[in-house]
Amino acid sequence: MEKHDYKIGDRIDKMCAVCGEERGHTITRVTKRSQVSLVSCPKCGTSSSLRKGQAILKGVAPAKASAPYDRRHTYRAGQTMLHSAFGEGEVTGVIEGRKIDVLFTDRLRRLVHSFA
Repeated sequence: MEKHDYKIGDRIDKMCAVCGEERGHTITRVTKRSQVSLVSCPKCGTSSSLRKGQAILKGVAPAKASAPYDRRHTYRAGQTMLHSAFGEGEVTGVIEGRKIDVLFTDRLRRLVHSFA
């Protein structure tokens, strides 16, 4: 089995018990041996523990490549993007049609999209 050194702020894919979907969760607590013990769902905000030996579904980062952020592009929840200032992020929700909430490694930010 492959061993990873996880850090707070890394993202892993895990089944969210509240949302009922597999999605990227943010690591919020790590043991001294770099094992994940607590993660947070970006969509519903629920924190859940990762028991010793519980499987992490896909790894540290999303498998798909992130496209550069473009405010003219229309985004939907679950898409990833690469912002020039904030780095890689995942869209967690669409707000009021032209705004999106994006989870970056440092925090959740609100950006515009579908802007002509």
